[in-house]
Amino acid sequence: MVILAWRAAGLFRYFEKREDTVLGNGYTLGNAYQQISDRIPLLNAKKIIDEMPGGFFIYRADGDEEILYANQALFRIFNCETEEEFRELTGNSFKGVVHPEDLDEVEQSIKDQIAVSKYELDYVEYRIVQKGGEIRWIEDYGHFTHSDLLGDVFYVFVGDATDKHKRRMEREAALQLEKEQLEQKLRKKLNAYGRKLEIINQEQLRRLELIEGLSIDYESILYIDIDAGILQPYQISKRINDPFKNKCFVYGFSEFSWFGSHYIEKWVYEEDREYFSDAIDLRNITKVLSKQKVYHVNYRIFQNGRIEYLQLCIVNVATFEGSAQTVIGCRSIDDEIRHEMEQNRILEDALNHAKASNKVKDIFLANMSHDIRTPMNAIVGFTALAKTHIRDEERLAGYLGKIEESGSNLLQLLDDVLELSRLESDNIHIEDTECDLYEVARHVQKTVQPQAEAKGLTLSLELGKMMHHMVYGNRQYLVQLLLRIAGNAVKYTETGGKITISIVEQKTFHDFATYRFIIEDTGIGISESFLEHIFEPFERQRNTTMSGVYGTGLGLTIVKNIVEMMGGNIEVSSSAGQGSRFTVTLSLRFYNESDSADSKLEQNDDPGHTTGKILLVEDNEINLEIETELLTDFGFQVETAVNGSIALETLRKSSPGEYSLVLMDIQMPVMDGYSAARAIRMLDEPAVANIPIIALSANAFEEDQKRSMESGMNAHLGKPIDIRQFFDTIKEMLCKN
Repeated sequence: MVILAWRAAGLFRYFEKREDTVLGNGYTLGNAYQQISDRIPLLNAKKIIDEMPGGFFIYRADGDEEILYANQALFRIFNCETEEEFRELTGNSFKGVVHPEDLDEVEQSIKDQIAVSKYELDYVEYRIVQKGGEIRWIEDYGHFTHSDLLGDVFYVFVGDATDKHKRRMEREAALQLEKEQLEQKLRKKLNAYGRKLEIINQEQLRRLELIEGLSIDYESILYIDIDAGILQPYQISKRINDPFKNKCFVYGFSEFSWFGSHYIEKWVYEEDREYFSDAIDLRNITKVLSKQKVYHVNYRIFQNGRIEYLQLCIVNVATFEGSAQTVIGCRSIDDEIRHEMEQNRILEDALNHAKASNKVKDIFLANMSHDIRTPMNAIVGFTALAKTHIRDEERLAGYLGKIEESGSNLLQLLDDVLELSRLESDNIHIEDTECDLYEVARHVQKTVQPQAEAKGLTLSLELGKMMHHMVYGNRQYLVQLLLRIAGNAVKYTETGGKITISIVEQKTFHDFATYRFIIEDTGIGISESFLEHIFEPFERQRNTTMSGVYGTGLGLTIVKNIVEMMGGNIEVSSSAGQGSRFTVTLSLRFYNESDSADSKLEQNDDPGHTTGKILLVEDNEINLEIETELLTDFGFQVETAVNGSIALETLRKSSPGEYSLVLMDIQMPVMDGYSAARAIRMLDEPAVANIPIIALSANAFEEDQKRSMESGMNAHLGKPIDIRQFFDTIKEMLCKN
């Protein structure tokens, strides 16, 4: 038999096969050949290849895996009469030769085999689709090589393996059937096991069946004849066998008492030794098994530097009354016990958390009840007094002032509770934008200055030189936490005291710098014992409540949540009567000032226009009355609409410039404020479509403000209305417009 072989250089050589070596997998490998290249002219190579009984082709190992050559036998395998039919069927590519569902696995197998083959050979089986649609199996003997002429290529011999594959599938199916039958027999045997225990009266058979069952899950199995006091090992783990090998088992037997005492000394955890010794005492085993068939003993061993949990399963296998024979199985239950312990810990933590939550809820409700009733008592009381002394203007003004102050305190409490609840939820997302730290500091100073001056305090700002005052950060949260700390400093510093706000830029790394925001005062200070609780909700130092200073006890809790949410930390140093120093440390990314305008200048205090016609959109009659009165007192003309749909229609019919501004409530029937704002921005008349719109809403969180801006509004104000902020915002919008 003449065969074609190849060499690494891509040249063909011809050999005559003399004998075969049959491999274990059914394939044959020629191992005795005689080179006959000199007897076969090179010009006859193609003819010989074409007339070979098996298919042969060459394809590129890279790119589209183009087929460079295929012999006539390969065409016949694919049921093609001509080379053109074959190339059309396969796309002239190895990828087209292999069935699409087999391609990835085949190419990976070839790659893996070539990687480890000394001679870069591979063998794969796969399906092909013949012309006409019939699917056949072929076997592929491939050789990867590199030639100067063709580059990286595969030489491949193929043959039809459909019958072979079918026979293998039949063998595998038969083996699978045999396996299933054996499994079915085993299941039947296991199902019948319980019944056999009642009817089989041969002790040895019963014992062996039990051992067979235990051997599935148990690492060691021992038979104990309690009457004789000896044990016989059936299956011993390496852990037990190694230390006792050739010491305790003589001809397969040992004295149980000797083995038990040495096992305890060698393996059992010290704290469990006494308990374990009593549990496996033969008299105790006999007593327990006289009442029940199975006896479990859980214990611990110390192995490889760690504690492991094990279990003995002691089963009574005695058939005749009065005989005492048992089988003991030993297995690890470490994973089960540790899982159970973890579940118990989780349950205990959940229970403790629930108890703590209930306690916190009770404390929260008690504090809320007190802190709400305090300002409410003032509001109700002074309202009654105002009605009684309605003609006494001086008294009436005093009562109204106290009602206003109590209302502000109540509003602050509600805002703090809502803010704390929001910060402690998992739905907060901090959005960083360009932020000027100089502007932030001056804004905080400007906001707190009137309160400080009213108490006769000195408020100073120490900024110094910052290399990077423009950063990326959340300005709203940064301002809020600084205002809360500075507000506390004003609140708890007595007349003549001093408050200092400073920002220090520290070390830089890459595009980030560390900033320290320091607020220091000469106030009443904080006792050492209270410093541990200063950030806990509703906690207030005794000297603050005794001095009559009102506070919700939530401000610093909110501050700490904000700082942690921004990835920073806060420190407090203070002592009673010596003032306090709060230091907030944040890491912020630089903002490239070359890409931005100069730092923002402070707002112009020019009051701007105080005339014009405003469209007030509000569905609540009381709010409508309050807002209308405020606007008319300030010099504006007011027209009202009770929902967004009416407001939209009113503006659609209006002439350009007829309305100067829109005040838009959010939650309204028919059409809400968001929808109305978007619809207004779509109006045909540009002057009307671009009218300033200010949102008025009881929802005043950052995400609410963002949603208003996204719907096309120019500003967002919260309810109840801060009158100064209300008119400042209106003036700002009118000036811009």
